[in-house]
Amino acid sequence: MRAMLLLAFLTAPLTAADRPPNIVLIVADDLGYADVGSYVAKDIRTPNLDRLAKEGTRFTHFNVAQPVCTASRAALMSGCYPNRIGLAGALNHTSATGIHPDETLLPEYLKRQGYATACFGKWHLGTRPMFAPTKHGFDTWFGLPYSNDNGPLHPVIRTIPALPLIENGKTVELDPDQSQFTKRFTEKATAFIAANKAKPFFLYLPHVMPHVPIFASKAFRGRSQRGLYGDVVEELDWSVGELMRSLKENGVENETLVLFLSDNGPFLSYGSHAGRAEPYREGKLTTFEGGVRVPFLARWPGKVPADTVSKAFFTGLDLLPTLTKLAGVPKFDRPVDGLDLSGSLLGTEGAKDRESFAYYSGSELHAVRTGRWKLHLPHDYLTVNGPPGRDGKPANYAAMKPLAIEESGIRGIASRHGYKVERIAQSLFDLEADPGEEKDVSAVHPDAVKRLLELAQMYRVDLGDAIIGRKGAGLREVGRDPAK
Repeated sequence: MRAMLLLAFLTAPLTAADRPPNIVLIVADDLGYADVGSYVAKDIRTPNLDRLAKEGTRFTHFNVAQPVCTASRAALMSGCYPNRIGLAGALNHTSATGIHPDETLLPEYLKRQGYATACFGKWHLGTRPMFAPTKHGFDTWFGLPYSNDNGPLHPVIRTIPALPLIENGKTVELDPDQSQFTKRFTEKATAFIAANKAKPFFLYLPHVMPHVPIFASKAFRGRSQRGLYGDVVEELDWSVGELMRSLKENGVENETLVLFLSDNGPFLSYGSHAGRAEPYREGKLTTFEGGVRVPFLARWPGKVPADTVSKAFFTGLDLLPTLTKLAGVPKFDRPVDGLDLSGSLLGTEGAKDRESFAYYSGSELHAVRTGRWKLHLPHDYLTVNGPPGRDGKPANYAAMKPLAIEESGIRGIASRHGYKVERIAQSLFDLEADPGEEKDVSAVHPDAVKRLLELAQMYRVDLGDAIIGRKGAGLREVGRDPAK
């Protein structure tokens, strides 16, 4: 009898007061700051995202760690600067590297706390089986190993094999109908919520859209005022609404923290098939604010302040330590770069936010920020090569020749995606007065320049800077497929 009572106690569902919050982390791909109604968008309807903002907090100073897919996601999952763990840039089907097995990721920490975990969508932290989500803390995974243009639909590269859709390590389809991605991932997500409502769960929904090539299902095509791109975003908004409905129907709405963000800024070269970043400069692939500052919405009834706009400086690095704090994780296996900003998330009076941030592109240190001041160091950057493209083709498409996927580096990226390389000299910008980074104020604020140069040197010692040929003392190993 005593054993039966103990078993009943161990298997009984936790009460809302006893258990940590469910966490739903939704990540759009290449969505711009100006593509959500509660931010800037006027020609895309996002009522469900706007509801998140109304019933939660809208953050206006949220930066991802780097302005490109793999690097941004590596920071979300690890809490580390991507170049620290060797995952700067974007992996493709030829990549033999991925997340190192010694790195403990967010789902692994949460799983230790009794969470059910699932990933539905794009992973992008390694394509080989050893790097799969189910090897790094997720109970189940259904989605893509890399970006949806990494297949026969790429507009310029002609040598990429079929795009695989994978479920728990097994390829279940090749070149699937991309117009169904948002719907299929959403259906998997709502089923997961229903199946795990009695215990804490972590649902990671890294959507494939609106990364090019973009597709909307038939029900959403032709609905928006911004063409197909707007249709795609409105379908993503529908997905958010379906998740919110599922949480409510399953009685866990008040026990669930919902977070929504983009992995980086818009892919501007693709013009009508890309988002917007106003009022910020440039977009994806650059360390200007348009490349790294993205929408970030948080909702947790009774915990995250409702109908609130926060200027707290929050980054993708900070999600792991913040969420693990809320989940009761006692300590980390290895040091992380992120900070516990749960006070900022929950609107705690007097909560401190991030004091400084290093803007890396790959292993190059491009800029540093503290408070309102951002100092760009001399570096090359990408800007759209002529008028933006249309209908899924990048800028300057007519002048392009078919390329090989192996071409790498900034000039290889430029040649594949319709960009050109320009250079910025050392420049200081006041992000409060000049969010578009247009006016260099170095001459009138030499003390800020001096302070930020000292900060840059600290980051170079720790994380390195390929521009000056410096290797950081704090770099860790990247995962490598031993067969390659």
